[in-house]
Amino acid sequence: MPLVVRPIAPSEHAAAAELTATVYRGEGYSSADYEPQLRAVGARAETATVLVAELDGQVVGAVTVATRGGEWAEQSAPGEAVVRMLVVAAEARGSGAGEALVRACLDTARADGCSLVRLSSQESMTTAHRLYERLGFVRTPSFDWSPVPGLHLRTYALPLAPWCGQCGEALTPEGHAACRRSAELDPPRYCARCRRRMVVQVLPTGWTARCSEHGTVSG
Repeated sequence: MPLVVRPIAPSEHAAAAELTATVYRGEGYSSADYEPQLRAVGARAETATVLVAELDGQVVGAVTVATRGGEWAEQSAPGEAVVRMLVVAAEARGSGAGEALVRACLDTARADGCSLVRLSSQESMTTAHRLYERLGFVRTPSFDWSPVPGLHLRTYALPLAPWCGQCGEALTPEGHAACRRSAELDPPRYCARCRRRMVVQVLPTGWTARCSEHGTVSG
C-alpha cells in the first residue's frame, strides 16, 4: 500500500502517543519529565492538527501543526503556524514519511490562512535539519531559545507568502518585530499574497479582512 498522510483518527491517539514517546525517549531527545506532553496527542488534537503517516496499514509517523495559536504554538504570532513533534518510526526511515508529513503541515497552514511556518529543533536532530532545509526552511537565530535549562533549541521558518499582512513590506523568515506585536491586537491590513490593501471589519466577536483578489480571512 502507498504512503498516506492524513489527519489522525481518535482511535489512533494511543498509537501515535506511543510512537512519539518511543522515538523521543529512545533516541535521547527527551527526559521522563517531558513524556506526558509527548503522549498528549488527544490534547494536541483539540486545539491543533495532528497528522499521521500510514504505510502498509500501520501508523509510522506523526506530527502536530498549530495554526491558530494556543499552547502548542510556542513563539508564534497570529498568522504563523508552528510544527511540533515530528516523528517517524525507525523501520520507516527512508520511506519519505518525514517529508510527506512536513509538506502536509505546510498545506494545512496555507489552508488555514497562515503566511509563515515556524519550528524548533534540538541541535542533535541533524537529519531533521537537512529535511527542513531541503523544503525551504531557513535558520532564524534570533528565535533560538531554551525551554528548560541545558536544552538549546535552534529555530527555522518558512514564509508561505511574499508580503507582511501588517505593513505590506516583504515578509522575511525572521519577521518584523513591530508587526508581530501589532498582529496580537490588530487585523492584517494588506493581503499577504498580492499586497493589496484589504477591507477590514472589526466585530465584537473578531474581525474579517477582505482582499478583492484572494478573498476573506478572519480572526
